[in-house]
Amino acid sequence: AGMRVAVVGAGVSGLAATKCCLDEGLEPTCFEQSQDIGGLWRYTEHIEAGRPSLYPSVISNTSKEMSAFSDFPFPEHFPVFLPNALLLDYLRHYAEHFSLREHIKFGSTVVSIHKHPDFATTGQWNVVTEAGGKKTSHVFDAVMVCSGNFSEPSLPLHCFPGIERFRGQYFHSRQYKHPDVFQGKRVLVVGMGNSGVDIAVEASRVAAKVTISTTRGAWLLSRVFEHGYPWDMILNTRLMSLIKTNLPGPLSWWLINHKVNRWFNHENYGLQPEKRYLPVLNDDLPSYILTGRITIKPGVKEFRENSVLFHNCPEEEPLDIVVFCTGYTVSFPFLEESVIRVENKHASLYKYVFPTHLQKPTLAVLGLIKPLGAIMPVAEMQARWVSRVFKGLCQLPSQSVMEKEVNEKKKNQVQWFGLTFDEILKTEWVVYLDTLASFIGAKPSVLGLLCTDPWLALTIFFGPCSPYQYRLGGPGRWEGARQAILTQWDRVLKPTRTRVPAGSSSSFPSLLTVVGFLLLLASVIFGF
Repeated sequence: AGMRVAVVGAGVSGLAATKCCLDEGLEPTCFEQSQDIGGLWRYTEHIEAGRPSLYPSVISNTSKEMSAFSDFPFPEHFPVFLPNALLLDYLRHYAEHFSLREHIKFGSTVVSIHKHPDFATTGQWNVVTEAGGKKTSHVFDAVMVCSGNFSEPSLPLHCFPGIERFRGQYFHSRQYKHPDVFQGKRVLVVGMGNSGVDIAVEASRVAAKVTISTTRGAWLLSRVFEHGYPWDMILNTRLMSLIKTNLPGPLSWWLINHKVNRWFNHENYGLQPEKRYLPVLNDDLPSYILTGRITIKPGVKEFRENSVLFHNCPEEEPLDIVVFCTGYTVSFPFLEESVIRVENKHASLYKYVFPTHLQKPTLAVLGLIKPLGAIMPVAEMQARWVSRVFKGLCQLPSQSVMEKEVNEKKKNQVQWFGLTFDEILKTEWVVYLDTLASFIGAKPSVLGLLCTDPWLALTIFFGPCSPYQYRLGGPGRWEGARQAILTQWDRVLKPTRTRVPAGSSSSFPSLLTVVGFLLLLASVIFGF
């Protein structure tokens, strides 16, 4: 019999994990506590304990060509950025196409995962699940934890003096569903992540006044990037990645600063961050600040009964509702502390996947990383690597080597979802995918292709680093990969070029102009 693998959760990571196990001939059983797949992307009106909660207006931050699983492109008629219902629809099609449902046990909660008594020799795990009030114990050869990190809200009220005196309403962004709660009210949004900005923009359409309080500021990116192309198809290319990772720190900081300030000057809008944090994605905020619908303020100093005081601002601001957009805590309630150490929101994991101190590498965590790019291809790549490590086809380095690397990363401990920007440059989306792909032998060779398929090689290097690139060769090779890469812009233009004036030409960035421009850019940056 094949190796039995327990997969915890049937969201994006759990579906990818189940599919990659099947690809490698392993026997996955996926436990999902709710009655359906989709995890974060399945909207429910009521908020369920231990499950992520979504507001109806959520739209993906990454474009469809960059977010697709690598052997399953989105339908061409789908919009370029996806409302949550369509993303769920895609996940359903994926599950159906690869017959994943028969491996998922719905309504099954994983209660605990313990090392089997003879773990040192077998690497096995005792998994206890609960369904319909009845507990069952199983033995598995390996475990993939795909329970996500958006279920356990982080609400550090002790950091907000006077909140107990405040008479208005306050709640964590996880509770937010519809803007009508803000009708005619004076609203404060604390925190400037993606949810914070989304909620502030929505509130400002019905509220009397909306203020965002941010200690750190943030860079803002719009989905509609240069010349109207999706931001990630322009920024997440092999060339850009090479430039970002090889420039000296101050220069790459200047380059990114220059790129994001082309849209609007962040300092003039009160948004300029002091350090390098991950950008926030929102298409509306600058115009809402410009039209006075949203005001940006520094961190909260203290709350009063009906108002709030900000640092370095003498006057207090009257207030009815506070929304704390203070993020989430990484937690694994079903695991013993000893299996995964979580210190200040940061799990000690090699490549964000494997605990470093287990005698056998038979437990992995998927989808925890927060790169500046789509999570789906990343979770899938992690699953491809993990399933091969489980099978013994890929070896991990020694414990000491893994621990050294994890500790290096921990030194840069500025918090942003437990990651620092410098680390994120290291977990640069393309670099991270390439690293894992090279472990399994699926990293495309641009130089190799230059000789055999030059057009494809140029598209791969100068164009977007779309996930299909990781199916061109190696284990899990997919026949359709080359075609998917060469037609990616067609699928981007299909849903938007719905009215074509007579005599108009093709309109995606022609490779030759791009190549010419980039050579120019390279010569400017590196100086010939």
